Amino acid sequence: MTEPSPPRPSGSVIVRRSSQATIIPSRRRLPLGWPLVLVVGAAIVALSAQVVVPVPGSPVPITLQGLAVLLVGGLFGSAIGAGALVLYLVLGAFGAPVFAPIGPPGLARLFGPTGGYLLAFPFAAGIVGRIAERGRFGRCLLAAFTGMALIHLGGWAQLAVLGRNGGAVTLGVTPFLVQDLLKVVLVAAILWRGHLALRLRS
Repeated sequence: MTEPSPPRPSGSVIVRRSSQATIIPSRRRLPLGWPLVLVVGAAIVALSAQVVVPVPGSPVPITLQGLAVLLVGGLFGSAIGAGALVLYLVLGAFGAPVFAPIGPPGLARLFGPTGGYLLAFPFAAGIVGRIAERGRFGRCLLAAFTGMALIHLGGWAQLAVLGRNGGAVTLGVTPFLVQDLLKVVLVAAILWRGHLALRLRS
């Protein structure tokens, strides 16, 4: 007499290989599909861009975008984080009001003084998600610092290309060092606690 097969969870499918069966959760059971997660990530960065503090003498304002980019990459993962920021740039290039409310609208923003920061966002989110995936505080701190450094490097590079090489650091990097270092520490703490909470609940 054969033993009855154990019940399998609802919404799962059975994949048979040779004489073994593996239970895999059905993708239809996921609470959020990845396209919606991309939209959520882009929306978070778009909202952060609306917080603007002009910097006297600099074409680059202080915003919360850098903070949001690092968090989206670190919490959503490398691929989703980078994808969300690509979606953000595409929306902005087509005229959606997702960029900071200063400077030219649409595609022209990507070629202006702040374009280098914007174009660096997907790379920063991707690297943060990759480095911080194990969730240790040291790795989260390294991830946040590396991501912020990439954003600054992109901003400096575009300012230099636009002919502001002599003042690219003074205009695009120096005024933001202290507050961005504070953001790095804050992001690292949030990512570390977030990953720790997920591990404790699993």
